Amino acid sequence: MTNLQLEPDSEVPDVADDGVWLACIECGEALAPFDDILYTCPKCDGLLEARYDSYPTFDDFSGSGVWRYRETMPVEMGVTLQEGNTPLYPVPEIEDEVGVEYLRVKHEGMNPTGSFKDRGMTVGVQVARVLGVDRLACASTGNTSAALAAYGTRSGLETLVLLPAGKVAAGKVAQASLHGARILEVDGNFDTCLDIVSDLADRGEAYLLNSLNPFRLEGQKTIGLEILESVRDETGAFPDRIVLPVGNAGNTAALYKAFRELVASGELAEDEVPKLTGVQAEGAAPMVEAIENGADEVTRWDEVETKATAIRIGNPVNAPKALPGIRATGGTAIAVSDEEITDAQRSLAEEGVGVEPASAASVAGLRKLRAQGVVSADERVVCLTTGHLLKDPDAAAAAGRDPEPVPGTTEGVLDHLQG
Repeated sequence: MTNLQLEPDSEVPDVADDGVWLACIECGEALAPFDDILYTCPKCDGLLEARYDSYPTFDDFSGSGVWRYRETMPVEMGVTLQEGNTPLYPVPEIEDEVGVEYLRVKHEGMNPTGSFKDRGMTVGVQVARVLGVDRLACASTGNTSAALAAYGTRSGLETLVLLPAGKVAAGKVAQASLHGARILEVDGNFDTCLDIVSDLADRGEAYLLNSLNPFRLEGQKTIGLEILESVRDETGAFPDRIVLPVGNAGNTAALYKAFRELVASGELAEDEVPKLTGVQAEGAAPMVEAIENGADEVTRWDEVETKATAIRIGNPVNAPKALPGIRATGGTAIAVSDEEITDAQRSLAEEGVGVEPASAASVAGLRKLRAQGVVSADERVVCLTTGHLLKDPDAAAAAGRDPEPVPGTTEGVLDHLQG
């Protein structure tokens, strides 16, 4: 799909369950959502997308958090840790420095396990319960494993996470461990882990809850719904642009779907849809490469390296959904260096917003695009930050000030401060 049209079908397919079905984005095949466990189209192996017989407007929403938007979900609320409803922070110093009319930071690190992944897991784990599976699994650079472990243990299901050995921040491994997941450290990178866990899922050994799973993105699209409501309530208009870090490109795909559903409902005009702007680290930038080359698909990077561990991914599985989203909304994608990411992380911290390195990529990307003139001064911009500072305490310590040793007396402390 390469445009913003997502009209409700005039006839609900026979396979629909309470007005919900799965559709292949490549061949259009309609599939029953809960009869079988499906991740991709059995006919053409294309990515699947949840579809509905109608799409609600903002007036239909009530409550708070992810499940405020239950009318846009494939299942009823089940496993929840009160995820969503994350803050939209003003960052006046960065706003002035960058030189845009309006800048806010949507801090997804304020979710229960410290990242946006909770939004997808509350929906995905509930679907797993509906399907009756007994083991959940994911490949992860860290945040997915923490969220899956928390929601899996809450639901009473066995949880298996595959991590690239030596490549995951300690804070994230600790979360998955404490929540009771079985942690397998794989000799390889994230994409190797995803290859293995996908094979396990195909063999029926586990239910896959990476963002290849179409139901996970249904939870993640609520990021976009919250942003639109919050900015509209504050300014009377929707944002012109949303800048976000890109790893597996699930959020880019999810926000694009949220916007298309709002266009279909008549709530959002096509010329009001924010420009989706993706940011990757220079050492892991296959999406940027595809955008710059005008390619319809990404070329897998087998070797990836960046201190932004959460986006250290060389084969973004949601690229077929995300690339059209960037292009259809008039957005773009840009790569930033690790040094630019760290500088943006420090700038956010100086505004009181603590994020892990990958999160700061959005601000680093905005700075670069503004300097290039791609982003104009009159734009209303929201930068998405995806994970909390304490997800990667080593990176935070390296980016911050060094401790200063002092004597064990008040006079010694005062002498040190005066010196």
